[in-house]
Amino acid sequence: MKIISIVGARPEFIQSSSVSRALRPRHQEILVHTGQHYDYQMSQAFFDELEIPPPDYNLEVGSGQHGQQTAQILARLEEVLLAEQPDLVIIRGDTNSTLAGALAASKLHIPLAHIEAGERSYDRRMPEEINRVVSDSIADMHFCVSQAAISNLAREGVSNCVHWVGDVMYDAMIFNRPIAYRNSSVVENLGLTRNGYALVTVHRAANTDDPARLSQIVNILNHAPEPVIFPAHPRTRKALTHLGAAFAEHVRVIDPVSYFDMIVLEDNARLIATDSGGVQREAYFLSKPCLTLRDETEWTETVTAGWNRLMPLDLATVLDAWQHFTPPAEQPPIFGEGKAGERIGQLIEEIMC
Repeated sequence: MKIISIVGARPEFIQSSSVSRALRPRHQEILVHTGQHYDYQMSQAFFDELEIPPPDYNLEVGSGQHGQQTAQILARLEEVLLAEQPDLVIIRGDTNSTLAGALAASKLHIPLAHIEAGERSYDRRMPEEINRVVSDSIADMHFCVSQAAISNLAREGVSNCVHWVGDVMYDAMIFNRPIAYRNSSVVENLGLTRNGYALVTVHRAANTDDPARLSQIVNILNHAPEPVIFPAHPRTRKALTHLGAAFAEHVRVIDPVSYFDMIVLEDNARLIATDSGGVQREAYFLSKPCLTLRDETEWTETVTAGWNRLMPLDLATVLDAWQHFTPPAEQPPIFGEGKAGERIGQLIEEIMC
């Protein structure tokens, strides 16, 4: 069977490694990199570290407005699909690459599988939410991270070919955590100690493109009661520069880090504060308290389990949670057992063959 797998952004690179291991022994997988993330630390570094096969195609779309970027991916991807004539297209997550892949496959009547189907924040102001809803509405196979995602799809009338498989990001964490510790010296290089700092990431447009919200985040970090390590996404660094943001001495803004370095930084942090869906899940995998710097999350299961808190950007509220938030002792296995990639491979064979 010929399968085209579409990737374009950091979480998709990580996810693809687990799925490729399951598919490649028995099928021809053609990897298409849209180029949505193109900076070395946000793209090629993941291919190098995770030993992901080089992309068969790189569409090199780069950055741009949502409509422009999605349109370029759609146009270039359509040419690839027409040339390759695959039996199946796999999309993942909620990026513009996801949406363009869904539209291209659907219009060419190629069966479409969506990994991470059914996740919802129910905030239509988020471009990622639109990407999720549209992709799920036209996908033929829906591979869900959690039972909550299955319920979300059912409420929208999607019940055919819906499967709970677990989280391929959890597969990747289990597989790569020991490798990360053998290869990363980031904690030592930064002079950090275990549980002696908080790790922060901010990249969502709702935070970076809103000067008022970004200013509030800067103020919160400047009042944080411990050292803060802040790997800054290129978009975030540009927004901070435009804002003229000044950080207190205990806040260290560093360049984006590799996947292995990120695992080690997350695993050694006392607390994680983020607006990233992927980092929220990684915090859960590693049993780290997480403060989500958003008003909503698509990963509601982590909030329900008591390990993640949504944070309105109010200084007193966030600082109180920063100092006193203690998750419960129990941590339910909401993301499966680390075998999602294998399960996806099995289901594709059962459905397609």
